[in-house]
Amino acid sequence: MARYQVILTYDGAGFAGSQRQANIRTVQGELEDALRKLGWTGSSVLLAGRTDTGVHAMGQVAAFDFDDWTHTAGKLLLALNAKLPTDLAVKKSKVVSANFHPRFDALSRTYRYRLFIDPIRDPLRERLAWRLNSTVDAESLKRTAEIFLGTHDFASFGSPTSEKGTTLRTVTKSEWKKKPDGEWQYEVRADAFLYRMVRRLVFVQVAASQGRCSVKEIRLALKGQARLPAGLAPANGLTLVNVEYGSHYA
Repeated sequence: MARYQVILTYDGAGFAGSQRQANIRTVQGELEDALRKLGWTGSSVLLAGRTDTGVHAMGQVAAFDFDDWTHTAGKLLLALNAKLPTDLAVKKSKVVSANFHPRFDALSRTYRYRLFIDPIRDPLRERLAWRLNSTVDAESLKRTAEIFLGTHDFASFGSPTSEKGTTLRTVTKSEWKKKPDGEWQYEVRADAFLYRMVRRLVFVQVAASQGRCSVKEIRLALKGQARLPAGLAPANGLTLVNVEYGSHYA
């Protein structure tokens, strides 16, 4: 059996998320349609994780069995890109072991969130970043980002991905950086993420930096002892950067 791993990049603006849904345009649906045009007869591709409507990716991972493909993995990449829409592309393709699962074998995932400050609308820039009208406090962002490092119950910051799933997650990177053009970027890496967790983390940190909640309240919320302002950062600022696996899958 030939199992292929592909790395996907996509502009999420035109997709109702990554996971296949009936009669709605999704990343998984478009990838499966392209595969079928190449003779694939499988029922479903496997994805490393679900991205929300409007969320982008530069390192989404998919896997599928394709015994009928008689060419190289490189030619599969080219053939798929010829069939895929312009807002979705395969960056890499290779054969992996038959038991590889892009979700369950992942060691960690990294997301990046982008925002900028401007009182005037900027349609092109806003396609990939959240525009804020008022400034943020750099020191506050640094302090709040550090709170999330380690293993915590993130029930106040997202929903479990399955009915009986745990809300415990281990975060190994949580960091804000200001770029030369004034854009702020937040990078967060964890073993896994709750549903909408990154957008919630960003929203709460921005709220704290603008004085709408305190660092102490965020610490207490991680213990289930405080309520934070309701809301999510917009999906357009979020990108799945990459998914990490052990060396045997590198």
